[in-house]
Amino acid sequence: MSFTSSASSLPSPDFEVASAFPEAVRLRQDAAAGDWASVRQYVDSLPQGTDRSFATSVLAEIPGVEQPLRELVAADPDDVFALTVLGAREIEAGWEIRTGARAKDVSREQFAAFHAHLREAEKLLIRATALDPSYDAAWAERLNTARGLELGQNEARRRYDRLAAHHPHHFTGQARLLQQLCPKWGGTWQAAHGFAQECLRNAPDGALNGGLVAEAHLEHWADLRTSQERAAYLRQPHVHAELVEAAERSVLHPDFRPAHAYGWVTVQGCFAALFSLIGDRARAAVHFRALGNLASEYPWSYLGKPADAYVKYRDAALAGG
Repeated sequence: MSFTSSASSLPSPDFEVASAFPEAVRLRQDAAAGDWASVRQYVDSLPQGTDRSFATSVLAEIPGVEQPLRELVAADPDDVFALTVLGAREIEAGWEIRTGARAKDVSREQFAAFHAHLREAEKLLIRATALDPSYDAAWAERLNTARGLELGQNEARRRYDRLAAHHPHHFTGQARLLQQLCPKWGGTWQAAHGFAQECLRNAPDGALNGGLVAEAHLEHWADLRTSQERAAYLRQPHVHAELVEAAERSVLHPDFRPAHAYGWVTVQGCFAALFSLIGDRARAAVHFRALGNLASEYPWSYLGKPADAYVKYRDAALAGG
């Protein structure tokens, strides 16, 4: 295992998704070998209620995977699985062109290519959800296209409601709607925080959904312009209290089980980052210990270079917590 510089004796953060979820290796290998029957078998074998967006995302990030997927769709235009993964791949390709920059920093040419990929994804995903209105991964991807194509708050909510009718606690779908509800995508902080609290209240104890409370606060903090405004925001007692409650009802609850809880690394990271920023090193340390050395780009990319930010705040928390 690799280690950081002599400034830290702890392992370097590991951003590889397969380190937390080894099944990603199988998905990649089977897709690379063209063994789509095995890929389908894995996805179909997931326990009822599992967020299948994880498998879709792993497959969509494979370079060149669009070609065999197009062949699958051409051979069977009613293949919901292939339609969904190909749609997700089109979205992935579009976002790679657009990048995560603010709209003012994205060129007209980038936007044109981005929207072209998203429109192609929409065609595929509309067909997928028409064929199987309960297919969670397809609706979750349609929340991405709604945001990228700027279809508005009402349409995003409509799509989420269709997803929630079959999967009321779908973490990926909720996280994507939460982004839409932030002001940077035309929403309001009242709507974003209200939705996050709603997800927490309605979810079973030990579910990931409480992590959305942390994500809403992180997005709000990041949207503030000055370091003074950011510090003042986190000093508000209700922010700390909401984070404590959300953590205790989600990833710190005795009923929490990381197996198939896709997204748990990001959720633990959000709590670790926010408690670190607040200065509650003891609580931050609890989340860092739960992570081991696992990490995801979000939230650490909001705090600087992801690996550097992770090490900085982890080492401070574990030294004092």
